Amino acid sequence: MAMAAGGPNSGAKVVSLRLQYYCVFAAVGVAVIVLSLTFLSPSAMGAVRQNLGTVVAVATNSSSGDGAVRVVGGGEAVAAVAAAKPEPEKEKRKQKKAEPPVVLFNFGDSNSDTGGVAAAGGIHIMPPEGRTYFRRPTGRLSDGRVIIDFICASLKTHELNPYLKAVGSDYSNGVNFAMAGSTVSHGVSPYSLNVQVDQFVYFKRRSLELIELGLKGPVNKEGFENALYMMDVGHNDVAGVMHTPSDQWDKKFRQIVGEIGDAIRILYDNGARKFWIHGTGALGCLPALVVQEKGGEHDAHGCLASHNRAAQAFNKKLSDLCDEVRLRLKDATVVYTDMFAIKYGFVANHTKYGIEWPLMVCCGNGGPPYNFMPGKFGCGDLCGPEEKVLSWDGVHFTDFGSGLAAKHAMSGEYSKPRVKLASLLNGGSKKPSSVS
Repeated sequence: MAMAAGGPNSGAKVVSLRLQYYCVFAAVGVAVIVLSLTFLSPSAMGAVRQNLGTVVAVATNSSSGDGAVRVVGGGEAVAAVAAAKPEPEKEKRKQKKAEPPVVLFNFGDSNSDTGGVAAAGGIHIMPPEGRTYFRRPTGRLSDGRVIIDFICASLKTHELNPYLKAVGSDYSNGVNFAMAGSTVSHGVSPYSLNVQVDQFVYFKRRSLELIELGLKGPVNKEGFENALYMMDVGHNDVAGVMHTPSDQWDKKFRQIVGEIGDAIRILYDNGARKFWIHGTGALGCLPALVVQEKGGEHDAHGCLASHNRAAQAFNKKLSDLCDEVRLRLKDATVVYTDMFAIKYGFVANHTKYGIEWPLMVCCGNGGPPYNFMPGKFGCGDLCGPEEKVLSWDGVHFTDFGSGLAAKHAMSGEYSKPRVKLASLLNGGSKKPSSVS
């Protein structure tokens, strides 16, 4: 293992990798108190990048020969078809029916944040974040890609840009509203789920306004209608509820899931018809929690049993919500994916995936089996780029772990109804047959 490399400050706001994560943990700790209080009303926030363009008319003039503009009856200009040999590639493109563009909208927290929190806070995260794929820090809390990046790659579209990333963003394939530290519960985090949905509504309205003005909008009406609406949120809420009396869990989980239902309803009212919802992962197997809460009950694989029971209880309510919405909204497709089963399976069956230490952190201190020392920041012991390690920092997955999770999630094997993600996006608005 090698020491993590540093980088230039350049006057930017620099936060060490592990220190930033502890700040997120502290924010979640505050959220625990707020979760038991009344929720605040959502507020409109954020700004939409206006992707303006112009319509350019190209006229071709020629005095003679094939391809010339010829004046016929009444002075109308008609472009003649060239008699020369047709260009094969152009002919193929003409004959091939144009496929609708891939459009995705994602709502979530750090598990699917592609740089939103860094853009919003002006935070310059230092290496080795981003080392294995992008070869540079990108604002993702990982050494490389997160799950949604692999999903985009499988659908042959570029990575989703964060909503608040003002420079260099391309929103033609959708927007990522996910922000690290976000919760479902209103008022607990600055970019809670209801705020992210408000941002989407603003983005859609502004995009269509631009098009109506004859300008180029990032996504058109058909794009919004055919888009896939993804949610991967609730992890911070469940972690917060874990520190409240257990007899209150059921009530709090019902409130949280109810707010997810409200978000789905608002998106549906704004034209969304295809939903892909992720349940929370195996929180009891997060190395940061396992190490810091050694007094808790551990299962046969070293995970915190109580945390995993809470995650499963939350997921059961979320799955039931998806069933209810599916029955109520007949023209919508709602797919629930059991991320707990996927991520817990990596720990329980780690040798199957070539993983030696399933609860070890890549960027940490102390070496196996955890490589995580509470209160000690930085990557004193950094795993090799090719090592099969699941956890990057004790909470978030490595590029390797996210790739595994994405492959399982997209397969449909852990989804209800059992449908592959690609077929959902490419299948228009038709609903897949339900398989329990």
